[in-house]
Amino acid sequence: MVTDSPECEGTPAAGKANWYNMTMSSTTLPEKSVVASIAGESIDEKTIKCIRCGFCLDACPTFRLTGQETLSPRGRIYLVRSWREHTIPFDSDVVAALDSCLGCRACETACPSGVEYGDILEMARAHIETEHLRPTVQSFARSQLLSTLTSPTRLTASLKAAGFLGRLTGNKMPGFAAKLLSGSVDASLPLPSGEVRMRDLPERSPASGTRTHTVGVVAGCVMRVMFGDVNDATVRVLQANGCDVVAPKSAGCCGALHLHSGFHEDALSRARALIDSFDPYIANIDAIVINSAGCGSTMKEYGDLLADDPNYRSKAKLFAAKVKDVCEWLDHIGIIAPLRPLNAVVTYHDACHLAHGQKIRSQPRMLLQSVPGLTLVEMDEADTCCGSAGIYNLTEPVMARRLLERKIGNLKSTGATIIATGNPGCLAWIRQGAKEAGLEIRICHPVELLDEAYR
Repeated sequence: MVTDSPECEGTPAAGKANWYNMTMSSTTLPEKSVVASIAGESIDEKTIKCIRCGFCLDACPTFRLTGQETLSPRGRIYLVRSWREHTIPFDSDVVAALDSCLGCRACETACPSGVEYGDILEMARAHIETEHLRPTVQSFARSQLLSTLTSPTRLTASLKAAGFLGRLTGNKMPGFAAKLLSGSVDASLPLPSGEVRMRDLPERSPASGTRTHTVGVVAGCVMRVMFGDVNDATVRVLQANGCDVVAPKSAGCCGALHLHSGFHEDALSRARALIDSFDPYIANIDAIVINSAGCGSTMKEYGDLLADDPNYRSKAKLFAAKVKDVCEWLDHIGIIAPLRPLNAVVTYHDACHLAHGQKIRSQPRMLLQSVPGLTLVEMDEADTCCGSAGIYNLTEPVMARRLLERKIGNLKSTGATIIATGNPGCLAWIRQGAKEAGLEIRICHPVELLDEAYR
């Protein structure tokens, strides 16, 4: 059990963008006056909010599997707080505990004190990268992985190569690459099920019938390459519900994967570029629609992330206010009732950054239930992480595999023939798990089923 520790002295807090640039020595214990801050509050103030009640423990997938206090939100917060209070150094054990976290934010849903655990984790991981607290070659490998995943051109080429390697290795990542990323050689390649190619959206797609709204759409990085069908379905469903759709050609990566992995400045530069790509359209669109839970969660935080940037502060706040998950937006405007029946039993997996990050749970289910003939059944632990978690299934493959097997077991018990979920990582990882388990089941995005019911 974690015990109380002395309260840490506070100092005036800086904004979310500025904490990253403050000096934090990784070789010695920090002075108390050195305070990293985020969202107008210091990291010390954020960790002090944790009252160590333990409500987060059962919500945390890694604690649930291991029972280890240091692999729980409470334990990780206490490690960071103890470092800040001169009790422990920020050493390899602390790095390992933080790396083991999925960043699913289920603890935030369970926490009665409103601890912003996601912010604490992002700050701590940024400290790991900026202070070079992991082997240089491993940091480089992670940086290159992120650069590949967020570049559709590089991702397309890499997936084609990975498909060839997967056929040679039984879908196992080459040992040297897995070793660089995680220190383990037991990592799988979550490969696409169909043709790998980059698919862009038309810059403008007019509403079908009377136009009632104009929305922007972000095609994304992984979505554009691995799940082009989801993007196409998203546009068609928006059109069917009276939306003119704008998809800026220059819109690229949102920065979510970099932010969650500790590459803070890279995340900010990508956020600024995405905001710039929408500048010509922002005044005339009602919403910026996104079909990727992890991306949407980060884009909704742009106002906080760029609060200390005088050139982007106002633009980021306006941008973030217009970001809507596709299911959230469709529920908000009220959809035209689909007519084509889909006679299938469907279960729904809550993507972490949709359920816990954006608090969107009922909307996808309501949209699914609007489809004639569709029977929605609930799955045990529907809002428990599947183990994908950005790049987690590559950097922490053992834990990711255990979580995937648990998810597949819960999926089997539903008897569903379709599982719907709203995030590309979940789609790819669960699809791989279902294939390996020999399940004849379809994994898709909720908007794809709605699209089929309209057609």
